[in-house]
Amino acid sequence: MPATFTRNPVDVERKDTGIGGKPPYDRRPTGGGGDGENWDNHPHGRRGPRELLIRYRLGVMFALSGDLMFFVALVSAFFVRQSAGHFDAYNNFTSDWRPLAVPPILWLNTAVLLLSSVTMEMARRQLFHEIDVMEEWLGLGRPAVKRAAPWLAATLVLGLTFLAGQWVAWEQLVRQGYLLSSPDPSSHFFYLITGIHGLHLLLGIAALIAALVGLFTLKKVEFRQIAVDSVSWYWHTMGLFWAFLFALLVFFQ
Repeated sequence: MPATFTRNPVDVERKDTGIGGKPPYDRRPTGGGGDGENWDNHPHGRRGPRELLIRYRLGVMFALSGDLMFFVALVSAFFVRQSAGHFDAYNNFTSDWRPLAVPPILWLNTAVLLLSSVTMEMARRQLFHEIDVMEEWLGLGRPAVKRAAPWLAATLVLGLTFLAGQWVAWEQLVRQGYLLSSPDPSSHFFYLITGIHGLHLLLGIAALIAALVGLFTLKKVEFRQIAVDSVSWYWHTMGLFWAFLFALLVFFQ
């Protein structure tokens, strides 16, 4: 009778290359974008990199949803105050709202902030470039960090430039007589809207600095990816908020 052989399960795992000669599925995760790279592997009940990334993204989204509600309330108050007024002795409706001419530098500021969103996205994409990440897994250096750091630094410079431009816009309004203590409600809302957004962007700049430092101090590639990815979501949202607020100040005065 022909001899029969049984294959040890360990031998099957080691030698079987899969259907059609393809390599086995359980390769090491690359830490890329998660597009089929087994990035969500978490043996022994531990959370994988993809799961951590999703959790951090959800945390950022929940925090930004609160900011969204705040800005919606601020815009609603803007329209309510703009339409407020009173009737005089002759039954004529009068309003103390005086339209404010937006300083021209805000157009340049808007372009700077939108450009910073592009550089932020470039930095994020460089960290999820699979070839560079694979080289780091293989111990061939940190090419992804070298590619992402200049883009992240450019985003930081552009963000600081935007804040400096906002300060110049405030000085221009002061020279035109639009003071924070002036009775014009339009100037009050201008300072309030730009100031609150500036504070949020200042928090984003602090997060940018932390992410830039983390590129060189965090040892695991997935932690660097999570840090930059979370900051990028926040930064893009601040850019969208400013585009909406700027349109409000320009076209709805």
